[in-house]
Amino acid sequence: MTKLAFVFPGQGSQQVGMGKELFEHLSAARQVFEEADAALGEALSRLCFAGPEEDLKLTANTQPAILTVSIAALRALQERGVRADVVAGHSLGEYSALVAAGALHFADAVRVVRQRGTFMQEAVPAGAGAMAALLGGDAATVEAVCTEASSLGICSPANINSPTQIVIAGDKAAVEHAVELAKEKGIRRAVMLAVSAPFHCALMTPAAEKLRPVLEATEFRDLQTPLVTNVDAEVITTATAARDALFRQVAAPVRWSDSIKRLMDAGVETFVEVGSGKVLSGLVRSLNREARIFNVENPESLEATVAALQR
Repeated sequence: MTKLAFVFPGQGSQQVGMGKELFEHLSAARQVFEEADAALGEALSRLCFAGPEEDLKLTANTQPAILTVSIAALRALQERGVRADVVAGHSLGEYSALVAAGALHFADAVRVVRQRGTFMQEAVPAGAGAMAALLGGDAATVEAVCTEASSLGICSPANINSPTQIVIAGDKAAVEHAVELAKEKGIRRAVMLAVSAPFHCALMTPAAEKLRPVLEATEFRDLQTPLVTNVDAEVITTATAARDALFRQVAAPVRWSDSIKRLMDAGVETFVEVGSGKVLSGLVRSLNREARIFNVENPESLEATVAALQR
């Protein structure tokens, strides 16, 4: 029997105006934005809908904003009777996936990711770290590039998005050197990314340690829907495993390619990207051309997805 997976985007999918149509047209989505505003004691909804973009791009704002839009879209889907057999989320998106799985209360998740974003931004002085995307090289070549570049500081894979799309992170000098080495080793494209911090590498260890007591103080419940984790690309169903995965993923690479393969091995043939943008849809398509892939980010895409799933 084929299965349906909900996948939730992470940082980078934000855009001014996201979620506005959901808020205006769907009461289930509107309630989510109102709950987020109340949980944070500020108008996060206004920031999503109207910006300014510079404020939305601040990590401490981006993370709760993306989470909120994803859960607004999720509630709209659930109201239409659509349920997933399994869930996964890219980095920050793992929090959205855990809310969808019933492991986290939404308001708790919003407060936690606000702190997560703050801790991650504070972990490395501005300008000291960097990230780069390496496109067209295999994992072994990227690993070799990072090892050689590590003579100048920390440099390691951060997001393994597909077999030929890997993002690296670390100290700025090391990552810049890795970009030059990548070109020498025949990697098709290597570009520095405009990010505010070097996520998912050892430089994030201080952020992980600050987040640990926050996670320990937050209520987690056993999952009602299985989840495939970023850090191990394994299926989890318990509250303890969920909390541990969120702690470990801060300074560990996002194994997205392996996670999608794990979902496919479990029988998933239909994927719905829930939230802003279509980045994950493209990554899933690069791994499986035969998969049915949909997204929900506004009323129009909601109706199209529900209609398609009913056929």
